[in-house]
Amino acid sequence: MATNSMVARVPTAQGSRYLQQLCKHWSHKMVVEFTAEAGKITFPAGAVVTMTAHPADLEVEIALPPGGEADQMQKVVASHLDRFAFREAPLAFDWAPG
Repeated sequence: MATNSMVARVPTAQGSRYLQQLCKHWSHKMVVEFTAEAGKITFPAGAVVTMTAHPADLEVEIALPPGGEADQMQKVVASHLDRFAFREAPLAFDWAPG
């Protein structure tokens, strides 16, 4: 199955904290795997969000199945991360093709 993907490098020194919070939050509804450095969230419709924490940023990749709504997934991921990053929100998401 071919996928469409996009990547953003979000400037923050708190990437590890935010990815862990988001993974824990979504683990109640979705398949989630994570460590302090990386996380993977698989949505029921087939979209997959992977995150990697770096010292100065959080790399976020969204892989969509055919027909997936890129704009909607970007908004969902960004709004949820902004909730956990309320002290520095809104975070800057500079989406580019993956």
